[in-house]
Amino acid sequence: MKIRTRFAPSPTGLLHIGNARAALFNYLFARHHGGEFVLRIEDTDRERSTQHAVDVIFDGLKWMGLDWDGEPVFQASRQDRHAEVVAQLMEKGMAYRCYCTPEELAAMREKARAEKRPPRYDGTWRDRDPSEAPEGVPYAIRLRAPKEGETIIRDHVQGEVRVANAEMDDLILLRSDGTPTYLLAVVVDDHDMGITHVMRGDDHLTNTFRQAMIYRAMGWDLPEFAHLPLIHGPDGAKLSKRHGAQSVVDFREEGILPEALCNYLLRLGWGHGDAEVLDREEQIRLFDMDGIGRSPSRMDYVKLSHLNGIWMRRADDERLTALVMQRLERRDDLDHDETVRARVLALMPGLKERAKTVVELADNAAFAGLRLPLTITPKAEKHLGEEGRKVLAGLEEKLAGLEPFTAEGIDSTLRAFAAEHELKLGAVAQPLRAAMTGTTTSPGIDLTLAALGRDEVLARIRSVLSA
Repeated sequence: MKIRTRFAPSPTGLLHIGNARAALFNYLFARHHGGEFVLRIEDTDRERSTQHAVDVIFDGLKWMGLDWDGEPVFQASRQDRHAEVVAQLMEKGMAYRCYCTPEELAAMREKARAEKRPPRYDGTWRDRDPSEAPEGVPYAIRLRAPKEGETIIRDHVQGEVRVANAEMDDLILLRSDGTPTYLLAVVVDDHDMGITHVMRGDDHLTNTFRQAMIYRAMGWDLPEFAHLPLIHGPDGAKLSKRHGAQSVVDFREEGILPEALCNYLLRLGWGHGDAEVLDREEQIRLFDMDGIGRSPSRMDYVKLSHLNGIWMRRADDERLTALVMQRLERRDDLDHDETVRARVLALMPGLKERAKTVVELADNAAFAGLRLPLTITPKAEKHLGEEGRKVLAGLEEKLAGLEPFTAEGIDSTLRAFAAEHELKLGAVAQPLRAAMTGTTTSPGIDLTLAALGRDEVLARIRSVLSA
């Protein structure tokens, strides 16, 4: 059997982190078994579906490196096929027309609540003679669900789960306007697309029992199911805005690298011994359903940032520089030309050792594009008193004559200057750092000066001395 999994989001909002993890698991499972991973956009809710949401899904999956097989399938384009299946169920006597009005259905639910029963459809039209049908009244088509016995789902994560058929009502297949319901469309599409395994959130488990009835009514084999525990906030409550980032777009904007997010999401609900930092090749090699846990996961934003820092230190300097420049270009108070880009690239080995997000990386690199005069922080100002200015004045001449202007040469010059004036190296480096960045932090001072270049270094020293 060729493994075929799918990711089937509804384009009604952002790509939520729970959906992103489901997409990752489906992708890894398919690739692990040499199968296919397909994308289906479940856009039958035409009022809420938007092109923007579709674009966000495509963009998010591509950013995460989850390449799907073939062209995306849009569920709304398959409505004729959905109606065809309903017609077959009608012919088999497995479906029937329901003429209940919205008011009658509302009264039915209200009565059930008053009697402390679940608010289900009571089967009013299930066994009535078609000749009793009122003329000109729109109707829905419902599945004639079994009332005896039970439905059993053998789930790869949840184990064997049973529900008495008497607990479920006759679900709607086609609405009165002729459009298919989600429950019908998913079954037909999964069957027609040859989906062998369905991995999705365990909030869909109830739907699975209802969908199983459609499979069996059509005489189709069910796919294998794996219902994934949901992702909660750090406090165990439902993940919400108050906890922090929730969508792929949020995490990208907050400076998380895609490989770090995928690595974190994989370990959020799946495990393989003590393995923590896994690249895509290792993920595909190791992933299988038996490693998925049954308990809900909790987002740990601190752990994600730590993991992101690890992946940033592994990342290519050119790539990180491009990401930093994208952020610096949003700022009006900075230059962001090729000269600044070259400075950032030269500084990147030192910058990425300290940062945990691209946002932090960009903030730390921003001094490379500052215009004179620099704004000096109060903390940095303490290093630019009388003694600090003497150091800068003495260094100006030394650095002006240094040839070549390299990190090695700068380091030797600063050490020689410190020894000559009986100063600790920090007493030399800190005034320089304040003059170069306006702050008290930067990569190594020799690397910082070398990246800025002689002319810029001298200009910044003179700017401070003339203030």
